[in-house]
Amino acid sequence: MIFIEVALDLPLNTLFDYQCDEATPDDIGRRVKVPFGRDEKVGVILNVKDHSTLPLDKIKKATTLWRDVPPLSEEILRLLHFTSHYYQHPLGPVVLHALPPALKKTNDWQAPKKRSKAINVAVTSAPQLNLEQRHACDEINQHDDEFRIWLLQGITGSGKTEVYLELVRQTLGRGKQVLILVPEINLTPLIEQRFQARFPATGMVSLHSGVGEKERAQRWIDVASGKIQIVLGTRLAIFAPLDHLGLIIIDEEHDSSYKQAEGMRYHARDLAIMRGQYNAIPVVLGSATPSLESWWNAKQGRYQLIKLTERAHQGATLPDIQLIKANLKHDSPTLSLEIIHAIEERLTKGQQSLIFINRRGFAPVLMCNQCQWLATCPDCQTRLVVHRRQQRLRCHHCNYQRPIDHHCRQCHSEDLTTLGEGTQKIEESLQELWPKARILRIDSDSLQSKSWATQIQDIHAGEVDILVGTQILIKGHDFPKLTLVAAINVDSALYSSDFRASERLFTQLLQAAGRAGRGSDKGQVLIETAFPQHPLFEALIDHDYQRFADNELEERRLFGFPPFCYQALLRGSATELSPLQQFMREAREALKRLSYEDITLFDVVAPTLHKIGNKYRLQLLLQCHSRPLLQQALSQWSDYLFTHAPHSVNWVIDVDPIDC
Repeated sequence: MIFIEVALDLPLNTLFDYQCDEATPDDIGRRVKVPFGRDEKVGVILNVKDHSTLPLDKIKKATTLWRDVPPLSEEILRLLHFTSHYYQHPLGPVVLHALPPALKKTNDWQAPKKRSKAINVAVTSAPQLNLEQRHACDEINQHDDEFRIWLLQGITGSGKTEVYLELVRQTLGRGKQVLILVPEINLTPLIEQRFQARFPATGMVSLHSGVGEKERAQRWIDVASGKIQIVLGTRLAIFAPLDHLGLIIIDEEHDSSYKQAEGMRYHARDLAIMRGQYNAIPVVLGSATPSLESWWNAKQGRYQLIKLTERAHQGATLPDIQLIKANLKHDSPTLSLEIIHAIEERLTKGQQSLIFINRRGFAPVLMCNQCQWLATCPDCQTRLVVHRRQQRLRCHHCNYQRPIDHHCRQCHSEDLTTLGEGTQKIEESLQELWPKARILRIDSDSLQSKSWATQIQDIHAGEVDILVGTQILIKGHDFPKLTLVAAINVDSALYSSDFRASERLFTQLLQAAGRAGRGSDKGQVLIETAFPQHPLFEALIDHDYQRFADNELEERRLFGFPPFCYQALLRGSATELSPLQQFMREAREALKRLSYEDITLFDVVAPTLHKIGNKYRLQLLLQCHSRPLLQQALSQWSDYLFTHAPHSVNWVIDVDPIDC
């Protein structure tokens, strides 16, 4: 008899034995269909053996062993084992996460009848690299056969993508494959076109959740079969089955989108580093504003720092950044006179302007002027956002929505008003000021009904005069005719209790500023703030990331925050508050009994949003100055949590959390 150990997508920290006489050691990593209770599930074989410790009458037979697609490789399985151990997540769900959804279904795999058409782009030749770009490529290529982490810190517009393209060219020339990660789906069309134009005869696919299930599975199979040399994708592409990997590039490495926010809370950037180590290959982390963790690692010599200090476009310079006083009165105009005059000047010159406000919708608050009642979400206890064009109130956390109230639900007054502004309100104000201007709003609401790739073409073609958008619009885009960026409502981050809020704000503003003046015309940046003397803005005006980063690191050192310690969060949620509170208290006491004196254990607290989707939330923070010691404690603690957590409570350990 032959037995197999199977990983299943279940919240259980165990593997399952099945009988499968046709299995051989070569089938490790293959998909298998097995009975489970009254149902059937798809699992992955992790071991093949000739005996089992379970009684034979308790072992069921596997239903189907599929050999229609390549198995997960030994290297990928090693990475998945590490992911499970480090992020304290059951191995089964981790392993199944590496498969595309279509290959996790119990029916036999069927290839899509129609494959997506390749994008037709004009072939481009490589431009002449400047001295800094050439130096970066030469430095990295000198160590192409060893594991090194390169932090490529280039100012916005310095041509980091051209460095990537040259590194890819040389890697392909050695017969190796390349993995390129970008933080968001919306960034993939533009960078995919650039790579296809440079390498038209090279097999390339993009992997992200926006690809249809069957097409995504077929692309995954093509990669596993060795037909693909370049994989471009979001964080899920870190598990792409590349057997001849020679280079990993993480673009915008600072971006929080690389951290999975639900379920298995892994960080794709950090897993990329582990994968680079397994394969003994270089890993390139690119950013104009590196994460403070990466910056600290570079200062300590763990990462090799390479700087690009000049804009790649001939004659392009960094824009001038000017602070303007924010008007905090509720009845003040939506846009300040300085911004209005600056936009008017660009319209006269035929140049483009961008208004950056990181808040979608029309307004964040609907309030009664008589009793100060606020429209709130019944399931999240947070305020509903006004979407006036759709005449809806929406919760941006659980997606609850209802028609806009026309009278107060408390005193029944019809004297209702909106407070604050979002992208829709800014768009409306701009249309009132300049009825003939071509205005384009870019946020997650507008992208649901329009093609982002088409909109990018319109912007490049000069068919847009004014852009209004959230952070989607400020990441990695190059619009040569854009010369003005105005950022409004930015001060809210300075009130945040999250110690990373200042870092996020500086990154966003410097990224936004970097969109202006990337061509031959000089750029201008206007930032509204009530705190012009804040050190963050002083560094921003000088485009001085290093000054900001070093000051921020010194503050974190004084307060003992990462990267000077290591953190983990126990996050719990439940529909009833009482059992959740009891579980969190007992979990805290269980960790205290483990007697790790070097681990600081904080009190159980509610996060800023203590209720989302009709579920209460609590969290428990622990931190330690030793990563191995913290991991040891978490491993013991998670064993207790798996066996003692009530079914009514959902919990997850978030290692290296990015929001506390």
